[in-house]
Amino acid sequence: MTSLPRPTAGLSADEARRIALRAQGFLGAPDRKAGVRGVLRHLGAVQLDTISVLARSHELIPYARLGAVDRKTVDKAYWTTASPGTSPARPHAFEYWSHAACILPIEEWPHFAFRRRAYRARPHWNHELPDGTYDQVIKQLRAEGPLTATELGGAKKTSEWWDWSGTKVAVERALMYGEVVCVERRGWKRVYDLAERAVPEALLHDELDDAECLRRLVRLAGQALGVGTRADIADYHRLRGDQVDAVIADSGLVPVTVESWGKPAWADPAALETTPRGRHRTTLLSPFDSLIWERARTERIFGFTHRLEAYVPKPKRVYGYFAMPVLAGGHLVGRLDPAREGRTLVAKQTTLNGPKAVPAVAQALIEAASWVDCTDVRVERVDAPELREPLTRELARAL
Repeated sequence: MTSLPRPTAGLSADEARRIALRAQGFLGAPDRKAGVRGVLRHLGAVQLDTISVLARSHELIPYARLGAVDRKTVDKAYWTTASPGTSPARPHAFEYWSHAACILPIEEWPHFAFRRRAYRARPHWNHELPDGTYDQVIKQLRAEGPLTATELGGAKKTSEWWDWSGTKVAVERALMYGEVVCVERRGWKRVYDLAERAVPEALLHDELDDAECLRRLVRLAGQALGVGTRADIADYHRLRGDQVDAVIADSGLVPVTVESWGKPAWADPAALETTPRGRHRTTLLSPFDSLIWERARTERIFGFTHRLEAYVPKPKRVYGYFAMPVLAGGHLVGRLDPAREGRTLVAKQTTLNGPKAVPAVAQALIEAASWVDCTDVRVERVDAPELREPLTRELARAL
């Protein structure tokens, strides 16, 4: 294969885009043998979110890369213990604050020690903790084993989502401190257990200093991105710029320049060894997918402006509640806002980057419909009305 420029040389914008696609698992044959756990380890973090339209975001991430993975298989891959039937449970992953609330590979537990220490030293919190509640929660988990917040005594004081009970405040604080972990989800509720039981001992007591933690996370971010600016790398695990600056020279990443980026960049040296080749995925992307979760990077790489509008008042939305970008041929060719009505997948609002995008958007819709057990697809509004009929016709031909 033809080699890309060596480290510290320049990359074209197109080379950088293809490196990013391959690093994120969208270019080349997917590693189906490694499956969902392989996707998690490759990306280093899979973002969680409560919104479920087509599916929840943590399900959409492996789907976008592997295709129609059974949704129960996805949950089992994240939360089933490493040694079923044995005690204590050993999860493959844990939930913690990375880019946001994320699922992380269990082997990365030691590398978030810097953040656990920072949380323990935090002088104030958004929720008050009643006296004695924290110790009571730890005592109950130690005595009774894994429990949900409800089983610990109740998650809320009122029906308002933000109005946590003292028990919920305590167990979430224990999670942030690293004394408790989420070992599985039951009906989207976290199931908590003591870290001393759930985390393998070799990882639990490996308390690395801040510099070593940061060096590892910067390197992981660079590998997952393929190539990125300082801001891209910092954003991946939500590090500060000065934290990246302190360790990037020793992270194993190499400096490069990228045409039209206008800022210094760093790359995973392995990503520079061969020209990215292979089959491109055509798929719908969750707005929380790590390929596009940073808006400035998405605009720089794909020339595509995207914003999640779920929290925007309805009259002010431009593209819809949960507009999902469509990836095809290594480019973002449109977006659509999905909904489900019985066994019909509805494209409530669709935006296409011209007539050439029609076949790809139809393919992405049909594959997504099949994945969520829908037997029909209906197109409602298309931003370019003249493209509605070609899209409908393409769907009818393919269904």
